[in-house]
Parts: sequence; structure tokens; C-alpha cells
Amino acid sequence: MEWRVGIGVVFFLLQVLSSALAESPPCSPGFDSELFVFRVHREHLHSGKRLGKVGFSDCSGRSRMVFDTTDKRFEVTTDGTVKLKRQVTLHEGHKMFSVHAWDSTGKRHRAYVRVQHEGGRGEQEDTEAVGPAQPESPSTVLFLDFPKSSVGLRRLQGCMLFPPISYPENDSGPFPKKMTVQFKSKLAKETPLWYSITGEGADQPPENLFTVDRNTGWMYVTKTLDREKKDKYQLQAHAVAEDGSVKEQPIDIEIAVIDLNDNKPVFTQDTFLGSVPEVSNIGFEIMTVTATDADDPYTDNADVRYTILSQIPALPYPNMFTINPISGAILVGSEGLDREKYPEYTLEIQAADLLGKGLTCKGKAVITVTDINDNAPQFEKTSYNVSVPENKMGAVVVKMPVTDGDEPQSPAWAAQFRIINGNSGGFFNISTGPNKQEGIITTVKPLDFERNSKYTLLVIAENEVQFAKPLTTSTATVTVNVIDVNEAPVFDPEKKTISISENQEVGSDLTVYTANDPDTAKSQNVTYRVGSDPAGWLNVDKETGVIRVKSDMDRESHVVKDGRYEALILAMDNDPVPATGTGTLVIELQDVNDNPPVIEERSFRLCNKQSAPVLLSVTDKDGPGFTSPYNADLVGDGQKNWTVRMNSSRTGIILELKTPLEHGDYNIVMRVFDSGGLFQDNSVQASVCDCTGNEVNCPHIGEAGLELSAILRILGAILAFMLLVLLLLLFLRWKSFKKLADVY
Repeated sequence: MEWRVGIGVVFFLLQVLSSALAESPPCSPGFDSELFVFRVHREHLHSGKRLGKVGFSDCSGRSRMVFDTTDKRFEVTTDGTVKLKRQVTLHEGHKMFSVHAWDSTGKRHRAYVRVQHEGGRGEQEDTEAVGPAQPESPSTVLFLDFPKSSVGLRRLQGCMLFPPISYPENDSGPFPKKMTVQFKSKLAKETPLWYSITGEGADQPPENLFTVDRNTGWMYVTKTLDREKKDKYQLQAHAVAEDGSVKEQPIDIEIAVIDLNDNKPVFTQDTFLGSVPEVSNIGFEIMTVTATDADDPYTDNADVRYTILSQIPALPYPNMFTINPISGAILVGSEGLDREKYPEYTLEIQAADLLGKGLTCKGKAVITVTDINDNAPQFEKTSYNVSVPENKMGAVVVKMPVTDGDEPQSPAWAAQFRIINGNSGGFFNISTGPNKQEGIITTVKPLDFERNSKYTLLVIAENEVQFAKPLTTSTATVTVNVIDVNEAPVFDPEKKTISISENQEVGSDLTVYTANDPDTAKSQNVTYRVGSDPAGWLNVDKETGVIRVKSDMDRESHVVKDGRYEALILAMDNDPVPATGTGTLVIELQDVNDNPPVIEERSFRLCNKQSAPVLLSVTDKDGPGFTSPYNADLVGDGQKNWTVRMNSSRTGIILELKTPLEHGDYNIVMRVFDSGGLFQDNSVQASVCDCTGNEVNCPHIGEAGLELSAILRILGAILAFMLLVLLLLLFLRWKSFKKLADVY
């Protein structure tokens, strides 16, 4: 062994000497190392922490480059400094990711960065670039030595740590197949050692995937690896003397499965659906298509690029759409999107890995062109000439249909209308018909032929939403001719009120109530008659409209409400088709004292001894001023036996018996005066009973007012009559028996 080492040293010195004498070899762009290891003393790393530097040269002399990382929690500045963009926790004790850089020719280069946690309290962290973990050439053998002096190794909690061992997936064998990895221990010089491995793929599932020759330390793989099922395996290598007397510290190894491009991209949807407003500008983003690739996302094997293969229809241009090759965003590529001509496009799209040069898959994207208000409604006719009778409110003047090229039933298609000229008086209104494509003009005030016989309206058609771009609006002119109709005469005022006393003489004039004919363009005569006169009190002069008293009026009549009497007066013109106007005459009847007071109670009963006074109420149909207070006097024989006086309010009469009377009925006459002096004699009947006090008991007076003796006399006469009839029947029967006896 020593002579081999000596030869190696000599060879090395010769190489150094020859390189010093020869010209410098040509520069080769790339990273300084395939693997950079940064060691930290904490598991939790804060944002902004600097880990170290990666070296890269593109042979152009530039000191700053553009770097990219596969783990976006880390960033690499232009000088190669690796920093944390946000907090990271090394749950497994380490983190490994790829770093990419591009040389001056545009070629991409890759190196690995491993952030390794090591125990210790020191705050200073060493940064060391370690050579490639696994040479890419399969002929290169990686010797993993147990001694401490091995390059790139350090003790970690009693175990040795090596960079990942790479092995490609999909190896076809034959198996078992020797790997380019061999374990060695310097102790093997002193005593025979047995080598073994433990962990994933060894004595743990999937078991026996990796084996090791216990004598030589060579590793073998027994089956094809599949990175998409498992991308790495954690194992430990052991070296133990045959007799067990010597045992090396185990070393940790990681086998990373090298990805091969064995999975083509797959679109996430069978058909991608999107929409774009018509007339959209170039660059408007419509939708994003996506494809996935099961290969290693940190390699080009899963780096997908997108293209559009075809466009149907290819109108108005074949490149109406473009696609972002990296993001898959589909954008408007050309002007000219028009829903009315091309409402839908179908794109055949492709996704290819290896930056667009590898495996491919095809998909479909359907883009619907949505409507915007880029078409103004157009009137089918630009002028209308119509006629409308005067005095009609709510009359339909005209219906004005329009057309619109936008999507039916959409707000961009639905029309609305405005009268922009000719409607200063507010006589007309325009609304949208139920089908949203028709303007309907109606009258909202009565038109008057005598004031204005013609209107010219200017109508504009718009949409429910604003135009998407400046458009020429459509207008139409509507000429409305007012038709003259025979209008009824109009009373002035429509309701006339007069105030008179109720005692007007028959034939006297009350008022003049006339109407005007609004048809000033015609020469017509107006005549009058009474339309409604509930009490028949009025007459109206046919020619002059003078209203006179026909019969006596009575404010107290049931047809008078609250002192007011209403009559309907009619005015008619002499048109061939006469028109009749109506006016209401309200007569406020002023009261006169023409109704004497009346005693309400016409009969009563009382005892002839110690009887209580009787209160009789008095009423008067007249109004205030001609009613209470009342006065009353006894008239005739009643003055001998009765006394009268008024109650405190002088609205009732208190009648008392002056001397006891025999039982029987007595007629009492009282003369009652109202406050105006108008009087009337009122008769009341008093039934005097033979009793004492207030409990009136008249058993001897029948229901019909007859005495008991009279009733008994009547009953006796009835009995005598019935007895006479019975004797007559007996006599007739005796005579009939006698005749029969004589015969026999």
C-alpha cells in the first residue's frame, strides 16, 4: 500500500508541474462544486439568515449572476449568497435543494445545496463547499470510508454523514446489480470485517431492495427503482469484525433516486372552459390551463411548457389567442373578437416537459365570447304619424319596435327609451314593453284640442347598460295629432254652495248656475235640467240656468244632512251626439222656527194616593235657538186635578196629581212653548189606579182598558146565548121524534 501512495504523490507532483508549464486550459462554465454543504447549529432558522455562498463562473468575467432555487424558501443573490426568505425548520436535521444558474450562452447549470444541522452552542457557522455527492458517470465508483479523515464527512451524534448517493430509476437490470458504491474501513487491515446495511430498503420495507456484500462492502440493488413511488432511502452502513471484537461507528447514507423522464404531462381537465368579453384588448388574460407531471418537480423532466396547436374557427385571424408557455395563461392575441360573428372558439393545446422538448400531451380549451354592449338598438321606423282623441288619460299613442344585435335577453340587448324633445308639458310618457324591444308612448294628461292640436316628439333608444364604446344612437320622430271630440259643458264651479232660509216661497229664485262649452271651435247651445232632486224642491230654467223653488223646503227633512241639501244639475249641448256635463248645487238651509215642541210620552200610569211626580220629556225638530228652554201650561179641566212645572234644564215637564181621583183614564191637555214662543197643545192620557205610592197596581183595569164589571157582563151574555142555542137544539130534536112516533 505504501508504494501505491508514493506513486500517487509523484503523479500528483508531475501533474502540478506540467500544469504550471503548460498554457491554462480553456474555461468551462459551471458551478465550483456539484454539492454545497452549509452547516448550522440550530434547527429553527429565521428569515434573512445568511447561510453561505455558492460559486459559479460563466467564463465571461462577470461577478454577478442570476440564480434560481427549487425551494422558494431560500434565495440566492447575484453574488451567490444563499439566504432564507422566510423561517425554516429542519425537521429531519437537514434540507437539500437545487440551485440553477445560466451562463452567457443561455445554458442552464445545476448544483445541490444541503443545509445540515449539527449540535453545538456556538453561533459561528462554517460554510464549506463539498465536491459532488455522486459522479454522474456510472463508471465512477464512490468509496465510502469509515475513518474520520474522509473528505466531506463529519461526526454527527456518533454517526458518519455522507452526501446523497444517486441511482437512476427504471434500471432494467439484470438484478441484483452492483452499484458504484463500496464501503471500506481501515480496520480491515488489522482484522477481517463484515459489512452490512440497515434501514429503508434493507431490513425495513421495502426489504432487501438494497444489499451489501459483507466481505467486499459493495452495494447492490435488487429491483427497479421508481422515483414517483419513493424518491429517497435512509440507511446506515455497519462494519463489524468477524469475531465481534471491533466495531466501527455506523455511517448514515441517503440514496437519492435519479429522476428519468418517464411520465408525460397530464392536463388537469379534459376541457378547459373560459370566457372573454368581445372587443377585448390584446393581452387580456382569459384563463389558465394547467398540466401536471409526475416526474421530479426540481428537474426539467417536470418543467412543462404550453403551446396552442390550432384554433377553430381561424377567423378573423388564426392567432386570436396566445398562451404563456410557462404559466399556461391564455391571452387575447389579436383584435377583432365579435360575439355576433364568432361566439365560440375551440383551441387544441399541448403541454410538453423538458422545457417543451420532451413528452407531450394534448388538450382542449373552449372559449366563449361574451356579449358587451357594442350594438345600439335601432328603430324599425324613424318617423310615426298618429292620431289620439283629446281628453283621454292612459291612451296608447304608438308602439315603436327596435332591433339590437347584442345577445337576446341580456341587459345589452334590452332597450329603454326617452322622450328628449316635444314633451314640455309632460303630457306623454314612454315605457318599455314586456318584450324589452318596444317603446310604448301613452298619455298621462288629457290632451286639449282647443289648446294644442299637434305634438311632435323626438324619442331616443338606449340600453339598460351603458355602451361599451361610443355608438351612434337611434332616434325616431312621432307626430301626434289630437282629434277633436264633443266635450261636455263644464259648470263653474263644479260644486256650488248657497245659503238660504228654509221658508222660501214657492217660485222664488234661488241662484243662477250655468256651464261653459269647452268646444270653442263649435257654435253650440247649452240647456239645463234637474238631474237629481231627492225632495222635489227645485226647478231650473232650461235656457238661463236660473234655479227656483218648486215646493216648500224643510230643513228638518230626512233628505237634509247636517243642514245641507244636494241636487244635481245637468247641462247639455246640442251636438248630434250630445254631451252632458254635471254640476252639484249644495243648499245650506238656515233654520226657522216652524216646528212646535212635542211631548214624547203620550200615556202613563200612576197611583191615586201619594203618587210620585211624572217627568215628561219635550223635543223640537228645529235647530238651536228655536228649542229649549220650554214652558208649559195646563189647558181645560186638567187645571183642577193636576199641576205642572219645568225641570231644572227646562227640557222636561213635571206633572203631579193635585187631588186623589177615582181609578180610570183621564185626558190631560198641556200647551207647550219653545224659546221662540211657538207653542202646541199636547194631549197625554193618564191611567189612575187605585193604589198608593210609586208601585202602580191596576188589577181592575183590563188589557183593553175595560172595568171588571163590564167584563163580567160580557161573559154573562155569552153564557146566556149559548144556553138559548142549546134549548133550541133540544126543541128541534123533540119535534123530529114526535113526527116519527106519529108515523108509526
